[in-house]
Amino acid sequence: MIRMAFLVTVGCALLVASPAKEKKKKEAPVPQASQALAAGASSGGATTGAIPEAPKPTVDPNTYVIGAKDQILVQVWKEPELSGPKTVRPDGKITLQLLGEVHAAGLTPEALAKVIRDGLSAKYMNKPEVTVTVLGVGSKDYYLQGEANRSGAVPLLVPTTVLEALMSAGGFKDFAKKSKIFVVRGKQRFYFNYNEVIKGKKMEQNIYLQPGDIIVVP
Repeated sequence: MIRMAFLVTVGCALLVASPAKEKKKKEAPVPQASQALAAGASSGGATTGAIPEAPKPTVDPNTYVIGAKDQILVQVWKEPELSGPKTVRPDGKITLQLLGEVHAAGLTPEALAKVIRDGLSAKYMNKPEVTVTVLGVGSKDYYLQGEANRSGAVPLLVPTTVLEALMSAGGFKDFAKKSKIFVVRGKQRFYFNYNEVIKGKKMEQNIYLQPGDIIVVP
């Protein structure tokens, strides 16, 4: 009788243990590397060892001319102490380690990169890789005032006419005097009748803007 009870107990224990073993076999352990990748993907973070992308240029590095107050990023490959963001001073210059004062205003990003590359090559490094990226434009703004839907400073990144600037501003507020718009350029005033230009009349009014121009919509 005791032997029978013992056998029944052992049999029940085996039946309970079997599903647990089956479950352990099915749930194979996930490698640590896979766990790390999954964690990075789910959280939106970068995985260890990922190479960060350089910021995309906001302007054409071959044609844009750098000016005072522009923000640029100088990158020297494998030389982090020589790299970093710079703001072009009112005198048109930036300060770089090893090179000191470097004139940036009046140059394209590609031309400035060559100046830095040549300066480093002459004394300190063998064929350094240098890139210059424009992060923000502060030297070539035009301004919108008055009854345009959007007002304030606007970067003048590409050739822009008065009509294009007004369209980019989202048009006009309800009581705008569209026939009495004018552009202030220093001591000059250029009048712009939107109602005429939009119909293709007197297109000479639709001038190209220059840095510092102020479009006034009464």
